[in-house]
Parts: sequence; C-alpha cells; structure tokens
Amino acid sequence: MTLRVLGCSGSIAAGCKTTAFLLDDDVLIDAGSGVGDLSLDALTRIDHVFISHSHLDHILSIALLADSVMRARLAQGRGPIQVHALPETLAALRAHIFNGVIWPDFTRLPSADNPVLRLVPFAIGEVLTGLGRKRRRIEVLSAAHTVPAVGFAVDDGRWVYSGDTGPNPALWQRLRTMTVAHLVIETAFSDEERQLAEISRHLCPTALGQELAQLAGSVDVGITHIKPGEMDAVMAEIGRLRLPHKVRALSAGDDMRLV
Repeated sequence: MTLRVLGCSGSIAAGCKTTAFLLDDDVLIDAGSGVGDLSLDALTRIDHVFISHSHLDHILSIALLADSVMRARLAQGRGPIQVHALPETLAALRAHIFNGVIWPDFTRLPSADNPVLRLVPFAIGEVLTGLGRKRRRIEVLSAAHTVPAVGFAVDDGRWVYSGDTGPNPALWQRLRTMTVAHLVIETAFSDEERQLAEISRHLCPTALGQELAQLAGSVDVGITHIKPGEMDAVMAEIGRLRLPHKVRALSAGDDMRLV
C-alpha cells in the first residue's frame, strides 16, 4: 500500500498545504489544498474521495477537482468520482458549495445522467470494501469535533487517520480491536493554547499524550494539522511526553509504503 501526504497543515503558508492523502493513486482521503500539486493525469485517476468533515481546509479542492477532470474523464468514458462522507457533510456540500452561487453543481454536470461527481453517504462503523484498483477496505471511525466528523481505518488498521478530533474514547475502544501499524493523528495547537484546543475540539500535546496512552504497543505515529509557524513548539512539547510510539511530524510530499 502506498500513501502520499499531499497536505497535512492546519492552514496555509509557503510550503504548508491543508489536509489531503492519496492512497495508491485513485483514492483521496480529504481534499485540502495539497490536491492542487497533482498533475492533471494524476487528478483524472482519482475515483474515490473520502471526506472526514465539512470544514473548508478538508474540502476546498473537491470543487476544483471536478472542474479540472470533467472533460478528461468524459473523453475516457470514466464514471463519476464518488465522494463518500456523512449525510450531514454531503448536505453541507450541496447547500454551501455546489449551489450555483459559490460553484456550479457538478453532481449534475455535464449532465444529470452522467455527472462528474456522485455524493455517497456512509455511517460511522460502516466498512466499505473493494475500493480502487487495489480493492482497499476502509472503515469509518468516530471523531469528536465541532461538526459531524469521522476518521478512517484502511485495511484493518494498516493505516489509521483520526480526522480532526478532540478526546475521543470511542476511537480507542475500536482501535484496541485492531492491529494498528500506522496512525495519523492531529495536534492542532500547542499546550499554551490548550483552552482554544478544547473549545474547538482539537488536540494539544498534553491531550495527545492522554489519547495515545490508550494505544497499546509501539506504533508509527504521524502528527498532522499543526498550524504554520508552530511546528517546532508543538513537536518539542510532544517530544517531552516520552511516548512509547515512534512519533514524527508529517510533511507535504512524504511518501509512505505500508507493508
């Protein structure tokens, strides 16, 4: 399994792209600004997009992706890109993005019978199988955020993504039943901003340590969603936690080969 980090920042600045991961070459997990670094051919190969929640930094490339690849996919006879998300997230996309005011409704273009996007609802706990050319298995995990949100587990825990979340006992209860190899988890704020993290339902290093204490063994942990300019401070605080896991900050452009 290959996974490319297209973006993993909590916001934008030079060298900072918001959250997006490319699984193999045809499944996108979240669709932040990092998607724009892919070539047109690479964009055209994307058949599935999994969205963790409706916040802009995780969805902002969906609309432009649809516009970029519509003609090429039509010429190649490819079907719609399937956008998988909670019903509440899909409703937000319909109401606030694909509404003809912010952006055209690409769930009905180039035609209602053959659109470039198809919105597909899922539920927490649902397992979707046979995804992409590598026939991946993706389970929808719970997240605890300010809007309805989820995380994902690929192939029974080979790669797990927390999504944007605050403390979330349900996540660890589920992960204790899996053999987790790689975990991507957010730490959006430093401990100095712990109150802001709690209000916005994100993690800070102290909260991260409390969450990871619920994960047995030693796991490869990638930290995501750090704000631009805060990398050194947040990672220094994480380093002082003395966790049993192998923890590092992710960077846009990282390629992971997961065995």
